[in-house]
Amino acid sequence: MPRYEFRCRTCDDTFEVSRPMAESSAPADCPAGHTDTVKLLSAVAVGGSSAAPSRAAAAPAGGGCCGGGACG
Repeated sequence: MPRYEFRCRTCDDTFEVSRPMAESSAPADCPAGHTDTVKLLSAVAVGGSSAAPSRAAAAPAGGGCCGGGACG
């Protein structure tokens, strides 16, 4: 079940709620009972480490029949 992150505007607490995707936009009360909350946007990390070179960067540049060299 997906988890959604909320922030309470009254006490500035951040909390998570597990609920079905069909209820993702439903309001949530903070654990202290406040109702003035806002759903936070979560960023999803896609891909590998930024420290490792990518395959595209490691591939030789150039083109044509000779891989960038002067053809015959």
